[in-house]
Amino acid sequence: MSTKKLWIGFTVVVVVSFGILGYFGREIYREAPPIPEQVITADGTVLFTEADIRDGQNIWQSMGGQEVGTIWGHGAYEAPDWTAEWLHKEAVFILNAWSEEDYSVPYSGLEEEKQAMLRQRLQTQMRANNYDPATKKLTISNVRAAALASNSRHYAGLFMDDPSKADMREAYAIPANSIKDEERMEKMNAFFFWATWATVTERPGEEITYSNNWPPEKLVGNEPTGALLLWTGFSVIILLFGIGLLSWYYATNREEGDHKEVPGVNPLSGMQQTPSMRATLKYFWVVTALILVQILMGVITAHYGVEGLGFYGIPLADVLPYSISRTWHIQLAIFWIATSWLATGLFIAPAISGKEPKYQKLGVNFLFIALLVIVVGSLVGQWMGIMQKLGLVENFYFGHQGYEYVDLGRFWQAFLFIGLILWLFLMGRALWPALKQRTENRHLLLMFLISSIAIAAFYGAGLMWGRQTHLAIAEYWRWWVVHLWVEGFFEVFATVAIAFLFVRMQLIRASIATASVLFATIIFLSGGIVGTFHHLYFTGTPTSILALGASFSALEVVPLVLIGFEAYHNLKLSRAREWVKAYKWPIYFFISVAFWNFLGAGIFGFLINPPIALYYMQGLNTTPVHGHTALFGVYGMLGIGLMLFVLRDMDLKAEWKERPIRIAFWSINIGLLLMVLISVLPVGLAQTVASVKHGLWYARSAEFMETPAINTLKWMRVFGDTIFAVGALFLAWFVFGLKGGWSVRK
Repeated sequence: MSTKKLWIGFTVVVVVSFGILGYFGREIYREAPPIPEQVITADGTVLFTEADIRDGQNIWQSMGGQEVGTIWGHGAYEAPDWTAEWLHKEAVFILNAWSEEDYSVPYSGLEEEKQAMLRQRLQTQMRANNYDPATKKLTISNVRAAALASNSRHYAGLFMDDPSKADMREAYAIPANSIKDEERMEKMNAFFFWATWATVTERPGEEITYSNNWPPEKLVGNEPTGALLLWTGFSVIILLFGIGLLSWYYATNREEGDHKEVPGVNPLSGMQQTPSMRATLKYFWVVTALILVQILMGVITAHYGVEGLGFYGIPLADVLPYSISRTWHIQLAIFWIATSWLATGLFIAPAISGKEPKYQKLGVNFLFIALLVIVVGSLVGQWMGIMQKLGLVENFYFGHQGYEYVDLGRFWQAFLFIGLILWLFLMGRALWPALKQRTENRHLLLMFLISSIAIAAFYGAGLMWGRQTHLAIAEYWRWWVVHLWVEGFFEVFATVAIAFLFVRMQLIRASIATASVLFATIIFLSGGIVGTFHHLYFTGTPTSILALGASFSALEVVPLVLIGFEAYHNLKLSRAREWVKAYKWPIYFFISVAFWNFLGAGIFGFLINPPIALYYMQGLNTTPVHGHTALFGVYGMLGIGLMLFVLRDMDLKAEWKERPIRIAFWSINIGLLLMVLISVLPVGLAQTVASVKHGLWYARSAEFMETPAINTLKWMRVFGDTIFAVGALFLAWFVFGLKGGWSVRK
């Protein structure tokens, strides 16, 4: 296919996809669950107000938000999903109250026929939408108000310092006095009630709740909808159709002559490094250090799963609770992966043009300092926020926003966005001389520039919500950052960057690389942009979001079925000539990216993507299976591979000692595989069975998660985690040894 047609296809896919994303995003705004101005009882007693709910959301965010359990299935996996648990407790309270009132026995003591009658009465009351749009008031029954009061006492004891809840706090890794005063606790309970109300209340004129009947809870009639089953089947059909179409295209259009005669010597051997290119070395030192700290936080976070408030007897949660260690674990991963890729771009840009813009080194050094300030400042702010040392406004700007992957305060978000714009400026001015030349590399350069613009611009989506923005709307924009920025345009940038590296080494032709990159980008973005909606099935969105998310997310898996060709191609390149063997380990990391793309993003991603699967699995350990193998397995391995490629080019004369990097490569990959297969995945599958049988509340409960079998599986992570950590230590030893001298032969 011609380059012109590919560019047209790329433009059409981007314009149409973002048009769909924007139009149905407006529907999310329009149909989000209403937040009542007042919640009142039948006799007019005001229980709480809209301001209480919105402040309660901020209080939930300040204590860690999605890093402490989940709301609507999004967040951490150690504590319960608060909406699922609140819903179950509320239902059980009301059933028992009615049973005691009518029959003088608890609900569990009734015969089946009477239980069925009370369940139907419960469903009729709880699923009815008693919100009045005219007065903006929500009216609830007296018995439901009593259930609210009962739940509020339970959560006040859990999040504050009730001694009777000590064992439960230990199981959920929640320190005593995570919420330090009763007024804050009352407001957070108001938010919990409203978020749960949205999961059980039917939309006006429909027979499904605002959350599409999620979470599964048979007591209140929350069961899979017909649309859920329909679009699950349709997504499988779309997947098979896409695979067939792509296979046909690949078979009929694959260039037989796409190979290139590999030069006898390294074409880069005479490359002159500019001052700004050399200045990127310190970026990779920081990347390596952050990898070690991130893994340490991961070890601590995983250990909290079996010892909720300590680390082998040390009361670590007093100063570093689970919510902070998990926040830092995720945040540092994004920081070091992004830093590696940004540094690679800063190194490649002057190498492509062969020119060093004035003050480019100064810009590279300034950006480095700015990134360090952002990393340290945001981590400190998150600690202060979770430890309840900031007011709600101060926490929003400088502390912890409570949204997974975008936890850092708004000030640090804006600072990072400005840093990315500076990076784009440095990239653009270095690439500009090459862009002005009409060479065969020009189309690839344009794609490189477009992907760089997207990386800088799409992080700006994280600035689209405010301190008290509706949760459904904040989730919409959050996934623009997580899915489109992290999983989307960084993928495009990496694809272009790798192609450039191989073109510069004259291992593949520029025309072939350009066509491959454009085609891969079209295929990826065809499903990837609108596929963002698969994260939003149950977050207060209309059924149209479920239909679009199911259909397009299936297309995300399509290009991964041919990933083996990419791996085989890269393996052949690594053996093409003797001089190419110097790049063996960077290329091997690219090969591992292909493996994890297929397994982590493909197999484990599609495991949870279909609506009926996610209905029972959302918020269970099947999600971190995909998260670990996709985020580290794909993007982390890419970051390491790009780092090693640049380090190789920085000193082509040095002969690397292979033993440490070989151990690092195999240990990291084997450790990650073992961590998932012998621990996280089995726990997730066991939870799925419990979720189908009893409901999500039970699958996340201490009662289930503290059983001997589940505890044994959680302890099994030690094997994979240890091997993985050893690999990271060898990687750090190797990287620092390139400067210290112990990683190269004299």
